[in-house]
Amino acid sequence: MLVIKRIQVLFHLKAPAAVRETVERVHGFYAQKCPVYRSIHTAIAITTAYEITEA
Repeated sequence: MLVIKRIQVLFHLKAPAAVRETVERVHGFYAQKCPVYRSIHTAIAITTAYEITEA
C-alpha cells in the first residue's frame, strides 16, 4: 500500500528581478487560496519553495 506522507513543491519561475518582492509576498499566502492544499494539508505535510530565473 502506498502512503503519501509529504509533498515538496518547487516552483521554477522566469521573471524579472523587479518582481521578486511580489513573488515572495504571493508565495506567503497562495496555499490558503488553493483548494487542493486546503483539502490535504492536515493529513500530508506540504512544503513549497521557488527559484526565480531572470527573464
